[in-house]
Amino acid sequence: MLAPVAAVVLFLAAIVSAFWYLRLEEVEREQEAVKRDLEYAQQRMRLRLLERQEQLMRLARDISNKEVDPDEFMGRAESLVAQYPELQAITWIDDHRKIIASQVTPSLAAGTPWTAGETLKVGDTENTYSLSRELLQPVYSLPTANSPTAPLLQLHTPLTDQGRFSGVILGEYSIDGLLRYGVPTEISAKYAVALLDGRNVVLAGHSIPARQNALGLLPWTTQINEDEVPVSPVGNGLILRAQAWRTSLGVIGSGLFWLVSALSVLTAWMLIANWRHMRRRMHTQQALVAETTFRRAMENSMLTGMRALDLQGRITYVNAAFCKMTGWQESELVGRTAPFPYWPDADRELLAERLDDELHGRSTPGGFQVRVKRKDGALFDARLYVSPLIDAVGKQTGWMTSMTDITEPNRIREQLSASYERFTTVLEALDASVSVAPLGSEELLFANKLYRLWFGVQTAGHLQLVEQAGMPEQRLSEDSLDEVDGLVGLPTGALTGAQSENAEIFVTQLGKWLEVRSRYLNWVDGRLAQMVIATDITPRRMAEELSAAQAERAQSASRLITMGEMASSMAHELNQPLTAINNYCNGMVSRIKGHQISEQDLLGALEKTAKQAQRAGQIIQRIRSFVKRSEPNRTLSGVTGMVAEAVELAEIEFRRRNVRLSHYVAARLPALRVDPILIEQVLVNLMKNAAESIDAAQRPSARRNVELRVVPKMVEGQPAVEFSVSDTGQGLAPEVMERLYEAFFSTKAEGMGIGLNLCRSIVESHQGRMEARNLYNAGEVVGCCFCFWIPVTDTPHTDVFKDSGVTA
Repeated sequence: MLAPVAAVVLFLAAIVSAFWYLRLEEVEREQEAVKRDLEYAQQRMRLRLLERQEQLMRLARDISNKEVDPDEFMGRAESLVAQYPELQAITWIDDHRKIIASQVTPSLAAGTPWTAGETLKVGDTENTYSLSRELLQPVYSLPTANSPTAPLLQLHTPLTDQGRFSGVILGEYSIDGLLRYGVPTEISAKYAVALLDGRNVVLAGHSIPARQNALGLLPWTTQINEDEVPVSPVGNGLILRAQAWRTSLGVIGSGLFWLVSALSVLTAWMLIANWRHMRRRMHTQQALVAETTFRRAMENSMLTGMRALDLQGRITYVNAAFCKMTGWQESELVGRTAPFPYWPDADRELLAERLDDELHGRSTPGGFQVRVKRKDGALFDARLYVSPLIDAVGKQTGWMTSMTDITEPNRIREQLSASYERFTTVLEALDASVSVAPLGSEELLFANKLYRLWFGVQTAGHLQLVEQAGMPEQRLSEDSLDEVDGLVGLPTGALTGAQSENAEIFVTQLGKWLEVRSRYLNWVDGRLAQMVIATDITPRRMAEELSAAQAERAQSASRLITMGEMASSMAHELNQPLTAINNYCNGMVSRIKGHQISEQDLLGALEKTAKQAQRAGQIIQRIRSFVKRSEPNRTLSGVTGMVAEAVELAEIEFRRRNVRLSHYVAARLPALRVDPILIEQVLVNLMKNAAESIDAAQRPSARRNVELRVVPKMVEGQPAVEFSVSDTGQGLAPEVMERLYEAFFSTKAEGMGIGLNLCRSIVESHQGRMEARNLYNAGEVVGCCFCFWIPVTDTPHTDVFKDSGVTA
């Protein structure tokens, strides 16, 4: 079918290519002719200019040798101007730019600027004059097309007197005269010849305007055959251009073109008509082949085996799938009668009965299952469906049987049954209660053994767990079904991929703590259901309570140990107010006995005694509140108050060890939800360790400093308050840094090794972190810094972090 079309396309392409090639050949010949003739004209003009240049140079040489005076110059110049029409003027100019003599043609005399005795004016002529003076060579000036008179080409020939510049002979050529007398007449007759300046402006001659295509039907213009060459020795400032007149009619105007075109159209029409006829003829064949191929492909692509029997039980047709199932070829099955070769020997009687029922139309619509034997002896399960075979006139000609291999579905069904049994066994043996119930219904879809043991087979236990755990309520009232969608807000996508919800609840009827996890899933029938898993965590909760009680006792013991270690400092601190009270009392007794005290002096002494007693009481109260064991009480506590209490307790030890304590608390810090006694315990412990480190390092008085800083900080985008204690002690060794928080590890001989471990536990119980690092100065350890931070929660006063601009 494509051969005629290809022939038409190739034929037209050959015709178009032939005409295109002929046209290109013609254009190339014309271009070569223009180029050749233009070069010939350029050589003629070049020789004419060189002859005039030689004559002017000869005249300049005679003037330089003082063989020609101005009168004789006028005679020789007049002879040259009269003899050569393109030469319009010859002027003698001395080295002072003064015009000695000038001979011009009558046509140029009226507008000539050159007059004997005048001085050369500044302009293009004067510039060329200066260039000739510098080079001492003949120089041509570029013609201009915007001058008021006809454009002239100037030649400056220098005059020399014993090697010194003495003036120029200025020769002026008419551009039009150069074109008229320099270009041969045969060239001027064949082409439109013109002289152009460096900007392609026509100085003399004429040009052919751009023309349209010969037929005037095409949008583009026909290219003009032209060529350009610079005129030597003037250079690129004067260009000779030749444009060929159009003499041929072109391809379109040729009678041969129209004849060939008509024959081509006729041939193409005949070929296309032949192609259309062949196409219509092949449509019928293609439709028949397509129908046959479609039916064959449909039969071969089916995974179901098809077998046709005539009314006598003879096989008349089997498809490829049937042959593939049984392993027998079509030629081995078609025409066979019962017993068929794919019948197992043990089932022949049963299959013969089935065949008799099939031939007499007694087959069940749902089909029946049989075993089939392959050619290699292997057996597989198959299901057969039988239907009558009706021909085109509605007459039954036999029976069509379809056979499906169900071996794999049977195997999968058995595996699913075994998998379900294993899954059920695992769920029944779990130590957690598992229940599934649909939303909006009190039906219990699944409950394992432990759920049935705890709650029975009712949904009440499932709903109780959901309600106590605070999970979304799944009960729907019948009155609200028509008004509000009870499932609004629940996810509608792949619910089995959603994260579960966890909660810990205490079930009174069981007397157990349960961890309840819930998630939504799609049940096997498509309904949205909720699965609840409840795990008994009573032993874990008891262990956690025991651990919390032990931690509380350890914290209380740590505070007592701290106070015990600071006992001597406390005694010294209490001794001062008690000594002052004793002195005041003895002094008052002595003065009262000697009647040497007035009532006013007695009141002043009593007030001082009361103040010292109050001071001692405050010290005792502070120690008592610090070491008193109490239940954990986390409240919003001010940072400044906690730091002040800790500093007052630590300053006693600091004064005893002669260590200076400086502290800085940032302004506008938010309150922290903490146990203030525990935070004070951490601060006192860290400050006491800092003082002991300085004392152990035996630092001089100038370097016995401890600094406590409390500033805001951002940790992972969360606002926090950082507490840091820096000392000037001997720092921490690497091996000590690794075991710093290890229980019962201490670097002090009398230490118990529980202080820092307990401090870190307290900080981490407040969701904070604690760390330690050495301080360096030029590579030398000059101290140590312990810091910890507590997150800010349950308080709106967090603008301090925005104002301070701190980051983690």
